[in-house]
Amino acid sequence: TPVDIILNTHGVPRRMNIGQVLEVHLGWLAHAGWTVDPEDPKNAELIKVLPESLYDVPPESLTATPVFDGATNGELSGLLANSKPNRDGDVMVDANGKTQLFDGRSGEPFAYPISVGYMYMLKLHHLVDEKIQRSLTGPYSMITQQPLGGKAQFG
Repeated sequence: TPVDIILNTHGVPRRMNIGQVLEVHLGWLAHAGWTVDPEDPKNAELIKVLPESLYDVPPESLTATPVFDGATNGELSGLLANSKPNRDGDVMVDANGKTQLFDGRSGEPFAYPISVGYMYMLKLHHLVDEKIQRSLTGPYSMITQQPLGGKAQFG
């Protein structure tokens, strides 16, 4: 399955938007669904907090969690570990919500597993020239939007 959008890894911590990571993981769970086996000992902690009605959730289900008092990291990891396989019978993500991606040109695997999931993206329609604030006096370079230097350029 091809990846539609790749986000810069520095974008999440720099903007302190950890909610993006939560949205990606919940989006994957909503798309894939999950089945938790109550007899499996690795699910013991998850069974304690998960209502019985949520042991088996079909694919394409609506999921949500409160922002500050929602699913814990352990609960998300448990559900990701129990996510349902795709139509080919493969479980695509591990308990961390990561999978092995491959270079589309060479076919070589990337060095590290990568977080994948479903997320709502919105392209903002605005122009940088309309947003930039600058001094009202003097000419500016159209490329860098920096003041021109030197007496000849009135800088």
